[in-house]
Amino acid sequence: MKAIQRRTSAFDARSVLLFAALSLGGAAALQAQTAPATAPKAQGGPSLGPATSSPKPAAPAGMGPSAAAAFDRADANADGKLSPEEAATLPAIGNRFEQLDTDRDGSLSRAEFDKGAKP
Repeated sequence: MKAIQRRTSAFDARSVLLFAALSLGGAAALQAQTAPATAPKAQGGPSLGPATSSPKPAAPAGMGPSAAAAFDRADANADGKLSPEEAATLPAIGNRFEQLDTDRDGSLSRAEFDKGAKP
């Protein structure tokens, strides 16, 4: 019997090389997408980082962290008070907006919100 020799075509070799290159490239891309480490802030001197918005005022002492966070999320324009449209994003507050707006100025202050957020 004659031994049958199978000749590997150039197409097969290229396919294997292409698969290997794509696999290695994909692994390198995943490695490159790790989160960058935060650089420490320089002492004394202007910050060269991106401009940030002004910090939000601190929550009143009676307001819990979750209520303060809810107020900050709902306060879309960061003016320190909730309009009826902003309060509507929080159904428990938006449904009682007129009742909670004790000074009838058309917006809820943090104090008014805090009174409405208490159980």
